[in-house]
Amino acid sequence: MKVLRLHPGRERSLLRHHPWVFESAIASGRADSGETVRVESASGDFLCWAAYSPQSKIRARAWSFDAAERIDSAFFAQRIRRAVAARAALPGCAASNALRLVHAESDGLPGLVVDRYGDVLVAQFGAAGVERHKAALADALLAATGCTLLYERSDASSRALEGLQPTTGWLRGGNAHTPTRHELREHHWRLSLDIATGHKTGFYLDQRDNRKRFFDWCAQRRPQRVLNTFCYSGGFSVAALAALQSVGALDGATQVISVDSSAPALALAQGNVALNGLSADACTWVDADVNAYLRQCLDQGARFDAIVLDPPKLAPTAAQADRAARAYKDLNRLALKLLAPGGFLFTFSCSGGIGVDLFHKIVASAGADAGVNAQVAERLGAAADHPMTLAFPEGEYLKGLVLVADAAV
Repeated sequence: MKVLRLHPGRERSLLRHHPWVFESAIASGRADSGETVRVESASGDFLCWAAYSPQSKIRARAWSFDAAERIDSAFFAQRIRRAVAARAALPGCAASNALRLVHAESDGLPGLVVDRYGDVLVAQFGAAGVERHKAALADALLAATGCTLLYERSDASSRALEGLQPTTGWLRGGNAHTPTRHELREHHWRLSLDIATGHKTGFYLDQRDNRKRFFDWCAQRRPQRVLNTFCYSGGFSVAALAALQSVGALDGATQVISVDSSAPALALAQGNVALNGLSADACTWVDADVNAYLRQCLDQGARFDAIVLDPPKLAPTAAQADRAARAYKDLNRLALKLLAPGGFLFTFSCSGGIGVDLFHKIVASAGADAGVNAQVAERLGAAADHPMTLAFPEGEYLKGLVLVADAAV
């Protein structure tokens, strides 16, 4: 067994069971890509078993902090079973037939993300360790779920940091003729996706509960003008339309405007509206840069009763936080200026480099610049099947606020 020896004092995070070992912490030792190593303190005390990554700044990712544990097929099978069982015990997961089964470090499997869409699994192997043990993990996933189809979407740009090439395609059970287009059930509606071409593993499951909250807010407050930016497959648009229809507030004056810079995404969103039998007449689809569109609306004096601001990841790591903060602030400033008195804004950041406190400060600064006072009605995060552990706060990548603008007096 190869050994990594740390510099004095660099064992503190591992003693708290944080799973990352950075290159700068290592005094000696190396191994092959994905190989399991023994990590020791400067004095030779055992700290963890970890997967070595010779190219990443995160040079090792901890598998286990138990010196007696063996990192083998049985270990991976047990971790997979535990993750699947944890989802089965979550109260909210019955609301959908699609959920996250494995959430990387938060489930003790660093770099592995697995989503389930009905009877199909989609996996992303994002780190050297899970890449090395891909076959054992695939077998364990099928055994724990009873599924026979497993599609690989290991095409995230972060794989390059691990020295890994992008890989996609059927890993178990499928072939060139097996369909990749699927439909999922989520709360009160149906949504379509393509596991081969959709974002991430095909869909943004992390926003499941937030789409339901938007449904609830729209049903209660009955906004006539709704703006959904970065709409992608239109989940928030469907939620708004479904809510307004359910309370009889979907009339000729209702407008739900959905904006994205991707024509295929807008086509998918339109299909989801039709799939749910919702009014196409109330919908406007805009193929445009969101920032430019918000400025155009401001110039035209437009106002909206409800806005969703859900931009893509702008700061994957803390190194990009300053630049991303400026972009988030500008987007939120424009959205707040477009919010009608008494209107509500669902605003999000999915950037790991932007923490909860920083995001709040960014949005508060945006409100000050916009001259808009708003109450924070709710704080939002990822659905419960995307867990965060006490030892790994980085798992809380998605954060959101529901803001209500002061009503006119």
